[in-house]
Amino acid sequence: MQKDRVTHFTLILFFLALIFVDAASLFTMQLLQNQTPSIFDVVTQPPSQQNLRRFENDLEDSSWLVQQLRPFVQSVRFSMLNDLGKKAVRGLDGWLFYDLDVRYLTERIDKSDAAEEEVVHSILSFRRRLSERGIQLLLVPAPGKPTIYPDKLTRRATGMKAPINPWTRKIISRLESEGIQCIDLFTLFTSQKNDPQASLNPSYLIQDTHWSTHGMILAASSVASRLIDLGWTSRGTTDYIQKSISMSRLGDVLKMSKVPGIESVFKPEIVKAAQILHAADRKPYADDPASDILVLGDSFLRIYERDEPGSAGFVSHLACCLKKPLASIINDGGASTLVRQELYRKPGLLKGKKVVIWEFVERDLRFGTEGWQDIPLPEDPAKL
Repeated sequence: MQKDRVTHFTLILFFLALIFVDAASLFTMQLLQNQTPSIFDVVTQPPSQQNLRRFENDLEDSSWLVQQLRPFVQSVRFSMLNDLGKKAVRGLDGWLFYDLDVRYLTERIDKSDAAEEEVVHSILSFRRRLSERGIQLLLVPAPGKPTIYPDKLTRRATGMKAPINPWTRKIISRLESEGIQCIDLFTLFTSQKNDPQASLNPSYLIQDTHWSTHGMILAASSVASRLIDLGWTSRGTTDYIQKSISMSRLGDVLKMSKVPGIESVFKPEIVKAAQILHAADRKPYADDPASDILVLGDSFLRIYERDEPGSAGFVSHLACCLKKPLASIINDGGASTLVRQELYRKPGLLKGKKVVIWEFVERDLRFGTEGWQDIPLPEDPAKL
């Protein structure tokens, strides 16, 4: 008994010393790099669940000890438990999901955490400022992958209709009651999923958080039709052609897992894309800052467009549908606030605009980077 107690006490001292050494080294390194030590975040921010979780994650990411041990621990957990880490959720039939998408769909939202008024106010304020310049706003909320495919997440959801988060439905309903035009991709993708041929053309990639090329083209076509129906724009005269391209793609959920050697375990998905080319010179589609339509969005617009193969994403296909080039600002993971901050730094980009299309992924309603800040528009170039 005495021997066991000594062993336990020794182990406790060892781990306490390990924690102290790691914390002291992190504190010292941050001071030497003229950074504010992370530990001060605990006392400078309100002790909310969100802030404490962010502090914990930041501490883990900046810890030298964690960085050294994490690859080994992840390899062991994957080999023994098939664990892909905290950012990845394994579904059925090889489907993978992003943790934040799943949390957004399944977690009960604390009223104090769900800043509904902040979201609604930010969007309405943005629409008002655009309207003052004669610019229309079209919202394109991109559904989270598990919202459309809950049956690929768990067998308990087999036969279930797309379980839209009540908070998503409430916010969209409030915005529409205020006259905001929203594209309903939830209904569109659910209807497509119920089509007998849907298994051949799912709207989302199996290993990725993003939509497939099929889902992306559905979204672009829907947006183009709405713009024409509203009379906000008309089709142009630029002719485009499509070039079929097949490529292999390792999903971003696998990359986020950061398990060493994961690419040798999972085969990349074969993705068939249609690259948009100018009919006149066969050059890939390129934006035109002088276009009367500006598209704002996140990585759902980046995939296929700026990633491989290029000029094959949402913006290019929307331009093809409308037969005219567009202007765009794309910010990975930052469609709630960061993309509007980027617009603020580009005052000339709103010149001559008639329509702004604003895409953001559903989970950003709760987990958007930098929240939903009220960002002013840049100074009107005509008044400078």
